[in-house]
Amino acid sequence: MKRRTFITLVGGAATWPLVARAQQAAMPVIGFLNGAAPEGYAHYVAAFRDGLKEGGYVEGQNVAIEYRWADGHYNRLPDLAADLIRRQVTVIVANTPAILIAKAATKSIPIVFTTGSDPVLLGFVASLSHPGGNATGVTELSVEVAPKRMELAHELAPGATAMALLINPKHPSAGDLAKDMQAAAIALGLQLHILHASTDQEIEDAFASFSQLRAGVFIVMTDAFFFERSQQLATLALRYAVPTMFETHDFAAAGGLMSYGGSLIFSYHTAGVLTGKILKGEKPADLPVQQSTKVELIINLKTAKALGLTVPLSLLGRADELIE
Repeated sequence: MKRRTFITLVGGAATWPLVARAQQAAMPVIGFLNGAAPEGYAHYVAAFRDGLKEGGYVEGQNVAIEYRWADGHYNRLPDLAADLIRRQVTVIVANTPAILIAKAATKSIPIVFTTGSDPVLLGFVASLSHPGGNATGVTELSVEVAPKRMELAHELAPGATAMALLINPKHPSAGDLAKDMQAAAIALGLQLHILHASTDQEIEDAFASFSQLRAGVFIVMTDAFFFERSQQLATLALRYAVPTMFETHDFAAAGGLMSYGGSLIFSYHTAGVLTGKILKGEKPADLPVQQSTKVELIINLKTAKALGLTVPLSLLGRADELIE
């Protein structure tokens, strides 16, 4: 082989990795920042990818996704967000409370959020129709329907004079939600016991103390920390014979008695659609916040039987799903 030909071949081979890296660098990268753990989130991630696909983006083909999970330890979120920003991701997708960390960390990288809280009240956006700034997203009717959970709990246990509420004090909407639930309890003539938990031991302690409160139903607040512990919550509810109500289908499917809240599948799918629009050049400031209108009531009849409870026909007739 001639020396010139050899050099040309070697030089060409040396440029292949550079070309590959350049192509990879050109691919937009989504930073997926979440306060929960990946276990149990697979169907929501799939819904997000489906939403992206509607905009023509497929993970691994023309878009990359960097996943960062806090596993319920919110103190990890600042470092996880900082890492995504150092990597210069194109857009950040975050849930509550990760959105607060992302908003504080960057004013330039677009942010798409999913939240059950009021995004205007928490300062995520200026308004639902005109977000302004670098964030937009989806709300899934969680905090708004929290008082309705109180009504459903009262319907489940009409003879009860008190209810209990489990709150993670580290959640940004904890104070507002407690006030709303207190007002709902007063309107129904009920006493409300508020218990706090931000660790596994505190969750167990709360369930262990439930019987002393003489409350009818234990209502668990919306929170990523509680979400990833759906199985633990359902197990404790059965161990201590506690009728428990949560927000998402996952809790009832894990063995919890009842859930009532907005559809997270809808939220993550819509977040994927919004992310696709931003990747195509639209600005989050101009993309209105989307609101979920779908609310699901799920009742686990198997758990009701294990607890010795008879679910009223009025609830059974309104349930979107009965787990038997």
